[in-house]
Amino acid sequence: MPISRIPGAGLETTGTASVNTFLRGDNAWSGTITSGTAVASTSGTSIDFTGIPATAKRITILLANVSTTGTVPLTFRLGTSGGIVATGYIGSQGYVGGTPSSTNMSTGFELYNDTAAVTYSGQIVLMLVDSATNTWCASGVVGVTTQAYMRYIGGYIALSGVLTQLRMTTTTATPTFDSGIINIMWES
Repeated sequence: MPISRIPGAGLETTGTASVNTFLRGDNAWSGTITSGTAVASTSGTSIDFTGIPATAKRITILLANVSTTGTVPLTFRLGTSGGIVATGYIGSQGYVGGTPSSTNMSTGFELYNDTAAVTYSGQIVLMLVDSATNTWCASGVVGVTTQAYMRYIGGYIALSGVLTQLRMTTTTATPTFDSGIINIMWES
């Protein structure tokens, strides 16, 4: 579609824009969003997403009605070709609703969980901060669909190599998933 002027944006340009082009000030970024394959989170203690390309700059984790049989935090762990990383995460997670609370994370990007069978729906976004150090940040807010609560996270990790995989589990890796669907999308 031709663009000649974007009213009120303080930006004038001429040229052509496509669905995959986003204007940010004077810079243009063209990227592709690729969806993974949705996985039913109805059994097992972990769900892995592999084959994330080295060119990925942003990964969105999508949860729909996800729950486990336990009361430990849902945990997202990043991985390289060397395996899943379970240490070095820096940040905090917590909840709003009832008596708000938060704690630090270290073994993964966590979503607070104190009740078995609560269900989570929403998204967590991972963004590549620095490709030279493989540093990724995470943030997100997820609704608890069985209670009037919100869970939130924010943090980062510097990996020893390029991100190639992602695992959803729990901090103890013992409760089993018993409800919902999980998927990821990445942008290169």
